[in-house]
Amino acid sequence: MENKKQVTKKLQKAVAEAIQQYNMIAEGDKIMVCLSGGKDSYAMLQMLLYFQKVAPIHFDIVAVNLDQKQPGFPEEILPNYLSNLGVDYKIIEKNTYKIVMDKTPEGKTTCSLCSRLRRGTLYEAAKDLGCNKLALGHHRNDILETFFLNFFFAGKMETMPPKFKNDAGDLEVLRPLSFCKESDIEVYANFMNFPIIPCNLCGSQENLQRKKVKQMINDWETEFPNRNAIMMNALQNVFPSHLLDTNLYDFKNLQTKITEDSLVE
Repeated sequence: MENKKQVTKKLQKAVAEAIQQYNMIAEGDKIMVCLSGGKDSYAMLQMLLYFQKVAPIHFDIVAVNLDQKQPGFPEEILPNYLSNLGVDYKIIEKNTYKIVMDKTPEGKTTCSLCSRLRRGTLYEAAKDLGCNKLALGHHRNDILETFFLNFFFAGKMETMPPKFKNDAGDLEVLRPLSFCKESDIEVYANFMNFPIIPCNLCGSQENLQRKKVKQMINDWETEFPNRNAIMMNALQNVFPSHLLDTNLYDFKNLQTKITEDSLVE
């Protein structure tokens, strides 16, 4: 059983690798850290606060929570936690819960609409706060699950990139936990005793394909240890000439269509 110091070091190492490999943070950045009240976003905030202290560059952090007005949401938990932590923060109140429940047909999942509404609100908040970057708490398991969801159900090879620009091109979105295992985050969260706030929208939906994909990946990892690490390496080791996409590779002339500029998001 790992102790607090060991799992903290593992997460710090994984986050450092992601920051360095994808050039996530630069001098003078102002990063809006999206805090949902779940274990992942709490861990991300702690990691970024650590690197803010030890990094040879200066960057600012502001934690932001979107209060979606879900019934029973404990409004006092995050302000109290962030105040005690001494972190600059802002709570945004917007009743996206009502919109999602009104617009989502009975029996359908709420995730897609909820995500779009939340993303638009957070992008706008980042601009209002003068942030040039926004950090989300997705981890390695989220990235693998999204890949297989798209592969099996959407007919495309796509996942959550560790870093990308929004459609307007004026904000970089970061996923500092991209190389972190969910199991390590869970252990860390228990040690840190984070005041977890459950999501009444996502957590209550039993028919999510993501839950099935998660179970499939967990079963693979149990039967064939280290599969997740190998699959994560595969996403970083792509050969367009050995796939079938004519937009990535010119099969007629056998020349790649990818340029250095097209790889920079």
